[in-house]
Amino acid sequence: MTPEEIRKLQAFLRAKFGNAGLEVKARPRKTDSAEVYIGEEFIGVIYLDEEDEERSFNFQMAILDFDLEEIN
Repeated sequence: MTPEEIRKLQAFLRAKFGNAGLEVKARPRKTDSAEVYIGEEFIGVIYLDEEDEERSFNFQMAILDFDLEEIN
């Protein structure tokens, strides 16, 4: 992922989720993915998918059962 793609992904996710505190950060020693944070909290990974000369991005976020308990 290029630095420009990371900036665009961050702007897209901030607008989509309405959260200016969301950050997309490059991963050390990885060029096919980036990490997503809200403040200091890690929330997921964006993976680059290159197939048939087309690029797309997949956002993966794991939600643990005890995270749901914190809401109630």
